[in-house]
Amino acid sequence: MVRSLFGPLAWRALLLATLMAWLSAAFLPAAAQGVDRLELEVRKPDGNLVLDYNVRLQLPRAVDEALQRGVPIYFEAQATTYRPRWYWRDERVGRAHRSWRLSFQPLTASWRVSQGGLHQSYGSQSDALAAISRATNWPIADLSKVEPDQPLYVDFTFRLDTGQLPRPMQIGIGTLADWTLQVERTVQVEPQ
Repeated sequence: MVRSLFGPLAWRALLLATLMAWLSAAFLPAAAQGVDRLELEVRKPDGNLVLDYNVRLQLPRAVDEALQRGVPIYFEAQATTYRPRWYWRDERVGRAHRSWRLSFQPLTASWRVSQGGLHQSYGSQSDALAAISRATNWPIADLSKVEPDQPLYVDFTFRLDTGQLPRPMQIGIGTLADWTLQVERTVQVEPQ
């Protein structure tokens, strides 16, 4: 009886639309996941090169589930400053690196961010991610060895460090898109 209401072409179109809706719901994420945007600013106060960055993170479901089950997740930011040379590879002027450990404490229902020997607890995952995803006045290079008129550029990388996950989780994780959270950007530094 349902078939009599639709012609053969309309029936196929309805079937195709239903199939496409099911496939898109099953295989496409509901919200944007990963690194949405990156804002970078490089400044030169007092003979140093400092970096300000802001990254907006949305954790994929697999990463979020691992955190909820007590697996700590590591993030790292790296900034490398180069001076271009025409006759050889570009000279590295400075390198700065930061890493964070994000973990969920189920007994207190709090999120903990660790950097080096410092630890800070947060009430929500979004607050903990906000602490990881931005920095201001981060010194990345000492410009005392560089002539003031030299052009420089900074290669910046912010990523999820899967190399510090427990060994059983590292097997086959490199090919999964959910575990590939990374953003890279190159910024030119104007000569003084």
